[in-house]
Amino acid sequence: MRTGLALAAAIVFAAAVPDAPPKIRFTDVTAAAGIRFTHNSGRAGKKWLPETMGAGCAFFDADGDGWPDILLVNGKDWTPRGRKSLPALYRNNRDGTFTDVTRASGLAIEIYGFGVAIADYDNDGREDIYLTALGGDRLFHNEGQFKFRDVTRESGIDNNTFSSSAAWFDYDRDGKADLFVANYVQWTPKTDLWCSLDGATKSYCTPESYKGTSSKLYRNLGGGKFQDVTEKAGLADPTSKSLGVAVLDYNNDGWLDLFVANDTQPNKLYRNRGDGTFAEEGLAAGVAYGEDGAARGAMGVDAADYDRSGREHLLVGNFSNEMLALYHNESNGLFVDEAPRSTVGRASLLSLTFGAFFFDYDLDGYPDIFAANGHIDEEINRVQPTVQFRQPPLLLRNMGKGRFEDVSRVVGEDFQLPMVARGAAHGDYDRDGDRDILVTTNHGPARLLRNDGGNRNRWLAIKLEGTRSNRSALGALVTVRSASGTQSQRVRSGSSYCSQSDLTLTFGLGRDAKADEIVINWPNGVIERLTNVAANQHLTVREGQGIVVPRTR
Repeated sequence: MRTGLALAAAIVFAAAVPDAPPKIRFTDVTAAAGIRFTHNSGRAGKKWLPETMGAGCAFFDADGDGWPDILLVNGKDWTPRGRKSLPALYRNNRDGTFTDVTRASGLAIEIYGFGVAIADYDNDGREDIYLTALGGDRLFHNEGQFKFRDVTRESGIDNNTFSSSAAWFDYDRDGKADLFVANYVQWTPKTDLWCSLDGATKSYCTPESYKGTSSKLYRNLGGGKFQDVTEKAGLADPTSKSLGVAVLDYNNDGWLDLFVANDTQPNKLYRNRGDGTFAEEGLAAGVAYGEDGAARGAMGVDAADYDRSGREHLLVGNFSNEMLALYHNESNGLFVDEAPRSTVGRASLLSLTFGAFFFDYDLDGYPDIFAANGHIDEEINRVQPTVQFRQPPLLLRNMGKGRFEDVSRVVGEDFQLPMVARGAAHGDYDRDGDRDILVTTNHGPARLLRNDGGNRNRWLAIKLEGTRSNRSALGALVTVRSASGTQSQRVRSGSSYCSQSDLTLTFGLGRDAKADEIVINWPNGVIERLTNVAANQHLTVREGQGIVVPRTR
């Protein structure tokens, strides 16, 4: 049986090239939308390592009404100062505005938070929250009506280290969402080291100064219980310093694999053997190191079939003077970094990229690249005059045939504002068809950038609900065939940096009035087909039942 992206590759399609981009702007609507949030890194002059890392964000449907809500992760003061720094949960009012509902949500807790991952881990129809943190992660069960309950202790999850990104995925295909947590380094206030850029004043240390720590895999046992299977699965690695994780099926065998971005250590590519264990193949696959053979400062990561080859490729955000990595999947177990010879590398060379993802901002059917940038040290310009502390984001338009162009300066002044950006996610919060961007900054405000004009092209938004598969349909592959060609996307948790994009998939159709065929390869291997689906609509597809009309509140 053909599974995964191999199905997409088997469908004949026209090698169409995208038209010239329509006039699109990204407008900062943060204040107008009612979002008033400032991240607290806790910095107080001691320059402790975690203060440089920032935190993530999420677009997710907290109440199941089909409109993406927003979650923003926060840090806190190292010592009490009489103020509270809380994460923020914003309810989507369906009119372009949001209401802060944090206080009564059960999420109003102080933790030194970093990342967020979303999935319906108990298959009850509500999306649950996992928060990574320094000194103790938290699992929150969605009780409905914007109420969440901390179930960490009873779940069996015990990750009390310096964690970063996380991702839910059903690695054993038993219909339950399992959890991978990326852990960073061994650091505590007592073990903080003295580092300096100029030899005279303290600066923030790089991760080379600290020992690594193993990431964790928690298997979902059902009944709200999880088991640490890291060692058994072959994922234990105390040398790793992990900041990003992407779920993909790079060899198209129907079993979900993991790519883990490591900071100053070799990246890891874990192939799922299908028997509950993984084999690490990063070095053999060509994704462990940069082109010069050195480990890079890797942060955010994503995976997508950006060239309609039927294979998932990798995007990695790296440190300044290292450029983005764009690993092209050659289909033989090998990847080739296309960034150094392309606009992707030239445009990103001086940037320090944390959040990074593929998304189709102009809905032409070809995934584009967004990179959220910002350095870790305010004094960097003194010692490296070409590198800035605050950096504008990058938007690289996919022109087809593996080519990209930098359109960062033609999508509006709001987009070009320099930031100390960290987390980044995308979702269609106003349900107008095009994907909007949510960005967090370190020790600064969050920003909501509305996509104005992307929906001049046609589109389809597809939300999947598993029945025999996990309810969030994590790992499902959707292939859309229309007059201009064939494209595929996978439902995935995680990706970017410490953030979660909306699980609804948005397909750009360009000028095509319909999708001739939509093929859904569910996580359990069942294949379902829909035909002659009109463009410009939101669909909910339930496994085994086809298109359903979701209940609204």
